[in-house]
Order: sequence, then C-alpha cells, then structure tokens
Amino acid sequence: MSRVIFLVDMNAFFISCEMSRRPEIIGKPAAVAGDPRNRSGIILAANYEARKFGVKTTMVVHQALKLCPGMLFIPPDHRYYEARSREVMSLLGNYSPVIEQNSIDEAWLDMTGTESLFGKPAEAAGKIMEDINKGLGLWCSIGISENKLLAKIASEIKKPMGITELWVKDIKQKLWPLKVTDMYGVGKHTGEKLNNLGILTIGDLAEYDPAALARVLGKMGAELQNYANGRDDSPVAPHTSGEMKSIGRSTTLSEDVTNVEAVRNLFLEMCEEVGFDARKHDKKAGTVQITIKYSDFQSITRQVGIEPTYLTKEIFETGFALLGKNWNSLRPVRLIGVSISSFEKCNRSKQLSLFEEDEIDNNSEKEEKLEKTLDDIRNRHGLSSVTRAVQIKRPQ
Repeated sequence: MSRVIFLVDMNAFFISCEMSRRPEIIGKPAAVAGDPRNRSGIILAANYEARKFGVKTTMVVHQALKLCPGMLFIPPDHRYYEARSREVMSLLGNYSPVIEQNSIDEAWLDMTGTESLFGKPAEAAGKIMEDINKGLGLWCSIGISENKLLAKIASEIKKPMGITELWVKDIKQKLWPLKVTDMYGVGKHTGEKLNNLGILTIGDLAEYDPAALARVLGKMGAELQNYANGRDDSPVAPHTSGEMKSIGRSTTLSEDVTNVEAVRNLFLEMCEEVGFDARKHDKKAGTVQITIKYSDFQSITRQVGIEPTYLTKEIFETGFALLGKNWNSLRPVRLIGVSISSFEKCNRSKQLSLFEEDEIDNNSEKEEKLEKTLDDIRNRHGLSSVTRAVQIKRPQ
C-alpha cells in the first residue's frame, strides 16, 4: 500500500491566533511584532492584508509602516500561541494517531489506510481544513503526497487555505517547470548562485551534474537536488515529551550585524524563552550550544559543557560568552541561535569547598526562586509581561 502523508501548515499562525480573539482587526492590515524597544520591532507574522503591501516576516516595524501606513501591531503572546497549537494538534488526532509535529504551526499526518473513514486524500484534507477553520477560527494549507518532503513542498504552493497534491509521478509536470527560487530551501543568495550556473528551474536543478553542484554549494547541493527529485523515505515519527533532546530558539536578524553587543538583548530574550521551556518541562541541561549563520548562508555551531541547569541567567552567561568567543566582526551575521541539551535528572553536584558551598547554594536557590516567580507571571500574562532592567533601552 502506498503511503499517504499530509503536511498541515497553519497560515500566518501568530496573527491568525490574534484575529481569532480580536475580531476587530479582521480585514485590517495587522502584524505580530516584537517590542520595538527590545527587538527593533521585528515582524514575527503579518496577515494577508498586510502582505499585499509587501510586509514580510523579519522586516522591522518602521520599514513595514513605510509600505503600509497605519497598520496595526500586536505584541507577541507565545503562551497563547502554544495553547492554540495544542488545540490544533488535538484536533488532528481525530484524523490520525500518527502525527509528527514539525513546529508550533505545522505537523505531518500519516493518513495511510484512512480512506474508508474520511474519503480520498483531497476530501479528507477538506474536512480537516473545515474543522480547523470552523472549530478553532484558524486557517491552514495542506500538502498531500507519499512522503514528508513532497507533502511539505506541496503545502507551500497554495496559500492561504490551499490543498495541493504532489505525488512523485507528478513532479516532472507540476514541480520541475517552477522557478528554482520557488523551491523549498532555496533562499535569495542560493537562488542567485544556482542561476549563475544556468539552473533556472527546479527541473534544471534535479538533472544538474551532482559533482559540479557540490563544488559550488557543498553538502547543500545534494540536499537541494534530493528535494528537486522528491526523494524522502523518512517515517512520520510522533514525538513525546520524554524523548525531548534539546530546547532552542533562533532568530533571523532584520539586517546583517557585525557587532556582537548589538545582539546582546535579543540573545537574552531567546535565553529567557529557552529557560522558561526548560523549567516547564523540568529539564536541566549539561550543554549550551550557539549557532551563527553568516550573510553568505554559511553557519557554525559551538557548544560547551556546564553544570546541569535550567536557569536563564546561567544559560545566557554561558551562551553569550561562547557567542563572543566565536564572533568574527569581519563577517556579517544574518542569524543567531541558542539551544540546550544533555538533559539530566540533576541530582548531580560539583565538588565544592566548605567555604564556598553555602554561598553558591544560596545564590542558586535565590536565582531559581526569582525565575520561577517570573515564570508564574508570564504564564498568566504572557512572556513579554516582564522585562529585565538590562533589556530596557535608556533614552539617548
């Protein structure tokens, strides 16, 4: 039996969540944007009314306002979006027991063998879309194929509220004629490199000499060529909280940055979210890792071992020191990330001298009480409800 895989992709998820509880913004250009004082007003999600003016994710607020004067901005409420995400995943569970959540706003479903229950794939997708729209007040697009890769690519083709089937037998007809820059995983700079090689369509990429492609793009060349040929045998693998291997955040910067101090507050904000999630799941980490992606799309990762912790302060201090140690001011940076891993139950403690033990234990206990108090406030009022003093920009 051939597999049937769906990728359900929530459209403009953050702002759609806000529209579901703020009907007054429906039909008006609006976006969820970070606090301008702390994140330069980066657009996290724009609705389709705003996108018609050219407003895009990662654009800064003042740029968006030039394109769409008078658009509405809403501060992010990640706890609310996570709650809505759980509602979506619970609803999807009515259609398949095999679900792999790929991110907060998308998931794969293995729908193999469900035709007698929900009809042919396109019919079943229509039922899911209607359930999500009428039951939760949210929009989605759905890609359908026999593997996860093509289902993901298909979900990107029609937005919003689109259903697209893309089977392996159809890729030469449906996928290969498209511009290579429309290909999943191909950004602006990679697209330019491919165009310079004479690769203009996805079909050109699929049939290009692998060795020549590798000389220009390295390992990424083989990965993109697999995408273009629809190759993917990976199973839909449900996740459980017990198998959580890491917790992380990454952010694409609104502009290239060469000074590490310019990202200090943003890095702290990401560490706040990582620490919040770690404490929620009672996961103390023995490793902190940072990611730096440069403007040429090359990236590095570096990690360091620490005494097991889930405290934001310790994650930030370790991570930012590692970031600074590996920062190259001659190479513009496009993305930064931080993650923690090597989770333990954490009864382990390091060898301390008699004189420093009480001081360190008291400091750790005080910091843990402080951060858990902040967690309680954020659970009730959202992550952006409390800001550390060092993150507040003083007037010039």
